[in-house]
Amino acid sequence: MAHYAFLDANNIVTEVIVGKDEGESGIDWEQHYGEFRGQTCKRTSYNTYGGFHKNGGTPYRKNYAGIGYAYDATRDAFISPKPFASWSLNETSCIWEAPTPMPNDGKMYLWNEEQLVWVELT
Repeated sequence: MAHYAFLDANNIVTEVIVGKDEGESGIDWEQHYGEFRGQTCKRTSYNTYGGFHKNGGTPYRKNYAGIGYAYDATRDAFISPKPFASWSLNETSCIWEAPTPMPNDGKMYLWNEEQLVWVELT
């Protein structure tokens, strides 16, 4: 079972569907689904995040596509909408990163964009 993302004219994901595995029946399913819908179609992997496949398989396009994500053809990557103005894109993983890393102490935090700090949830 494979997943496919449909893109609008601006390369923004409008829908993600479950479809046939690549190579099944000797058909290029990206092309097939794209022609059927009249939209660009790109395969995406539910198990891919930051350019890695969590089960050791082949990562597809850096990140699993979601509605509203952008497809960057230069990077061949799906990129989520930018969460905050201060965050920057990691060029390797295509994941947005805060100016300072979130503390890794087991507590929960939210990003405060006005103060550019992580605030602990209490």
